[in-house]
Amino acid sequence: MFGTSGIRGEFGTDVTAGLALDVGRAVASEDNERVVVGRDPRESGPVLVDALTAGLRECGADVVRLGEVPTPTVARAIEWYDADAGVVVTASHNPPEDNGLKLWSADGSAVVGNEQASIAGRLEREAFDLQPWDRLGGVESISEARHRHADAVADAVTVDPPLEVVLDVGNGSGRLTETALRKLGCAVETMNATPDGTFPSRPSEPTAENCRQLGNVVAGTEADLGVAHDGDADRMLAVTESGRWVSGDVLLALFARREARPGDQVAVPIDTSMAVRDELEALGATTTFTKVGDGHVADRATDDGVVFGGEPSGAWIWPSLSRCPDGPLAAAKLAALVADHGSFDALVDDVHTVPIRRENVETESKRDVVEYVRAQVADRYESVTNVDGVRVDKDDGWFLVRASGTQPLVRITAEARDADRMASLFSTASELVDNAVGSVGASAGAA
Repeated sequence: MFGTSGIRGEFGTDVTAGLALDVGRAVASEDNERVVVGRDPRESGPVLVDALTAGLRECGADVVRLGEVPTPTVARAIEWYDADAGVVVTASHNPPEDNGLKLWSADGSAVVGNEQASIAGRLEREAFDLQPWDRLGGVESISEARHRHADAVADAVTVDPPLEVVLDVGNGSGRLTETALRKLGCAVETMNATPDGTFPSRPSEPTAENCRQLGNVVAGTEADLGVAHDGDADRMLAVTESGRWVSGDVLLALFARREARPGDQVAVPIDTSMAVRDELEALGATTTFTKVGDGHVADRATDDGVVFGGEPSGAWIWPSLSRCPDGPLAAAKLAALVADHGSFDALVDDVHTVPIRRENVETESKRDVVEYVRAQVADRYESVTNVDGVRVDKDDGWFLVRASGTQPLVRITAEARDADRMASLFSTASELVDNAVGSVGASAGAA
């Protein structure tokens, strides 16, 4: 039920009001007496929030409703409003027909591990502590959280000199980034800033393809950079002053080397480019690898010596400030970095990149496909890692095959110092996946 980022799927089939009701019941039954709730702009959000709230109250929890706000606002609000947990109704970067529920712990980090397993167990057993009529939880609505979040970002960052920034909200919840950047003295031009859960301007996921308009706008103005969010504004990706798209791996390298000192560690998922490790090794710092998913990165970021955590997908975590990926904070941090160095293009050019390729294969049998690949490579390669999916390491590169935690996809990644070698490794991984898809499909048909 739980993927790398909570529960997510198509509304009305995978994700229903009944499921939201039970999630609320399960969260409250875990001794969470006060729970913060928010949502992104998706059309199905209000229905799910109502059901979630009913389930929480039914099991005695008081609910603090924030309305439509970014995911990181909910995570921060747990502490602000003396809550024990938080739930966001969001499908993040997924298409508009999807929705989901993401759960947050008392410390503002995503629910993972044993805590997640306990809630999942309650859902499976329907083990809910329903309360009598005179012990139901209460509900209150708070409208100030968005402004409080913007103030917190502005208090944590200095942008000197102030910059000109183009912000592509993507019709999601991230418009408070404009407020935060303006508080920091920046001039901000917004794009697609009206919340609309159908995402009419561009798909919710901020990719190079989806953010071409942002690059064109930045290149045609005097702006110093452009930033883009996904639907719930936990992700932030960017373009340079020339309109050049910056990969998540390069952004991760830039953030990591700004934060790390000799002996420090940076938490990154297993699909991260070697370029990040190279940048850190030059500083005397190191990477520590996790499963894919910001919850796993945040969990590792609490370890001693870990000063930063990030994912190439655009999730950035400064553990001393917040344990949730915070798109508005990341936008401000990036603006500060560019202001300090004078040119975003120059910063990007200074990162030595390594040839890497990522692609997805759509399949409803994603976990069976990965298991099939796992069996195929077990005796074929000396270095096989099963931390998350199947990773094969060679002396000059690696490839990874893993099931998406949020969509019906198998994700393939390959990287090597040499472009031809990378292409060869990617071809090998793709062939393994194609064979697995065919075999799994044939087995299903025979059954």
